[in-house]
Amino acid sequence: MNATLLELVPALLELAAFGLGSVGLSVAGLYVERVALATAESGQVKLGAWMGFMGAMAFYFAYLMATDKFRPKLATVRRRLAE
Repeated sequence: MNATLLELVPALLELAAFGLGSVGLSVAGLYVERVALATAESGQVKLGAWMGFMGAMAFYFAYLMATDKFRPKLATVRRRLAE
């Protein structure tokens, strides 16, 4: 294990930021979808549909962050720890 913990701190911080960002976007997407459903049930269907689309976009960006940023960074950190 040649890599010291101090050398891994920037990568670990980046990994934590991507993980928390993905979780945060997922939680925001859940909230927006819930509000969209309540809005559509109250009779404002167009607004509810628009809010539903925004919630779906939050889920999409959470997925992209998890797959495009978090996974490769996790693989990098694991590889550097194994060295």
